[in-house]
Amino acid sequence: MDYQIITDSGSDLPLELVNRYDIDIVNFTIRIGEEELIDDMGEKFDKNAFFQRLKNGETASTSQINVHSYLEKFKYYIEKGMPVIYLAFSSGMSGTFNSAVQAKKMLEEEYEEVDIDIIDTKAASLGQGLLVYEACQKKQEGYTREEFIDWVEDNKLNYHSWVTVDDIKHLQRGGRISAAAATVGSLLNVKPIIVVNTEGELVPAAKIRGRKKALNHLIDQTIKRLTETDQHSIFIGHVGVVEEAEFIKARLLERVKPKEIIVLSYGPTIAAHTGYGSLSVFSYGEKRTV
Repeated sequence: MDYQIITDSGSDLPLELVNRYDIDIVNFTIRIGEEELIDDMGEKFDKNAFFQRLKNGETASTSQINVHSYLEKFKYYIEKGMPVIYLAFSSGMSGTFNSAVQAKKMLEEEYEEVDIDIIDTKAASLGQGLLVYEACQKKQEGYTREEFIDWVEDNKLNYHSWVTVDDIKHLQRGGRISAAAATVGSLLNVKPIIVVNTEGELVPAAKIRGRKKALNHLIDQTIKRLTETDQHSIFIGHVGVVEEAEFIKARLLERVKPKEIIVLSYGPTIAAHTGYGSLSVFSYGEKRTV
């Protein structure tokens, strides 16, 4: 029997891939200034204008997806009799996963049959997006629902996220580091390197002096962990700095031959937290141990 893949806009997938694989989306909302905006994966949202506002010093915040949004989304498929697999934004970074679980429990009290599987991807941004992208290829290859779920659970911790931000003070505003550490870091031109751990939480991995060295560190650490390279894609994510993303792509291609490397911009939900100038490399490799 066919089944529907759902993810959320925290996955940062481009609309072209969302449409190609018929992925349904649950949307985060973003606040910037007095505006509340829907992260619609670029359908109407002007990402470049949003990035420019971040570059100009505006700050944005996000709200987790509420239970009501999941009730509406899941009900649609229950009433169609279509099984659902929801690949959720990491529970280590947002209460969104718990909202989805709560919605499912409420629906189980209302409907006789609720055919919904909710998977915590332990990933975010294009790390989540890369997992969803490659999982959807398995569905196209003919994986049954059970095979699909098993594959995601077996492989999700093989997906790595190496992230740097340009403005360390943005991490301080988001509560990731202390004000004192941010001030010292700015004075020393320190660029923090952040990874997603086995619990799906953002954790510091290194502090690198200088932007170019930080980018090379992302490249080196990605290559160090790669496995089954020719069978998997690499995503490079950025906020408004496509030239540096292309630099990373060129350096990677000098040293490894993956299935493909795709350069993509973050969506506004993630960019709100990382700030302008963030860069990340997302890849498949040996299992996360941290």
